[in-house]
Amino acid sequence: MHNDQSGRMNRRQFVQTTGLGALALATGAAGASSSSSETIVSQLYDSLSAEQRSKVTFPFDHPLRSKIDNNWHITPHRIGDFYSADQQAMIQDIFRGLHNPDFYDKVEYHIQEDAGGLKNYSIALFGEPGTGQFEFVLTGRHCTARCDGDSVDGAAFGGPILYGHAANSFNEQPHHPDNVYWYQAKRANEVYQALDGKQRQMALLGDPRPEQATATIALNKRGEVPGIPLSELSRDQKGLVEAVLDDLILPFRKEDREEVMKLIRDAGGIPALSMSFYKNMDIGSDEVWDVWQLESPTMLWYFRGAPHVHTWVNVRQGA
Repeated sequence: MHNDQSGRMNRRQFVQTTGLGALALATGAAGASSSSSETIVSQLYDSLSAEQRSKVTFPFDHPLRSKIDNNWHITPHRIGDFYSADQQAMIQDIFRGLHNPDFYDKVEYHIQEDAGGLKNYSIALFGEPGTGQFEFVLTGRHCTARCDGDSVDGAAFGGPILYGHAANSFNEQPHHPDNVYWYQAKRANEVYQALDGKQRQMALLGDPRPEQATATIALNKRGEVPGIPLSELSRDQKGLVEAVLDDLILPFRKEDREEVMKLIRDAGGIPALSMSFYKNMDIGSDEVWDVWQLESPTMLWYFRGAPHVHTWVNVRQGA
């Protein structure tokens, strides 16, 4: 039931609201309706006791704000143990508000399966509301999520994020049954299938980048990006890549989807990206590539689907 995509919004409607071609209209609407998550973060901050504030609030430029990993706790204080019932409800509403309402049931499912629910995750707050520098960060297994109210200039989501899922077992089967994010890899493999022989030689590589916590999302700012430059693709092939991008941003709230697409467009759009697939981590040797990425000097979307899904995301403004 949980990998059924029938609940997703109409694809034509979604592309119209978030695709590269509609971005000029979409970004105009974004400024008119900001998410309530930032408002609730301010309320949460104000509700903290002196003891809570001493343990989970930090200066805005604290190094913890920039850290990311696939399974970590930004503070040792679990949501279900450290916060009042009202505060836990606020945290739930903040996290829910960071996602597309049409996808949130799937996010909630993976949070429950991966860690027993949001109560077993942790948060930290950086800076102070109203200063222009304030960010909420939630962490735990297969999740680093941020709510920044655009405090961080030129960074989608307010900084690097991670999402993932281990469905049914640590070592997933080749077709990843019940994994809520596997649909993204299936869409990416449609691009690979559309490549000709020469293009596949460029796109299919051996080993991907290693997972090294924050270092995993380092950008190749000098332009040393692996894989096939998407400027080499035909118009139809680029259309398939746009469908991949649509699927990648689908889980997230409208303003974050729009910011991602704007930053990609401003950095040159799809032709400025490269795409790579990795044959040395092919579960079941079925040539449906479990590990792949989209990358440019200002963007990384690294889908590491073996032995289960970890997805590392870092989208920045160009120089």
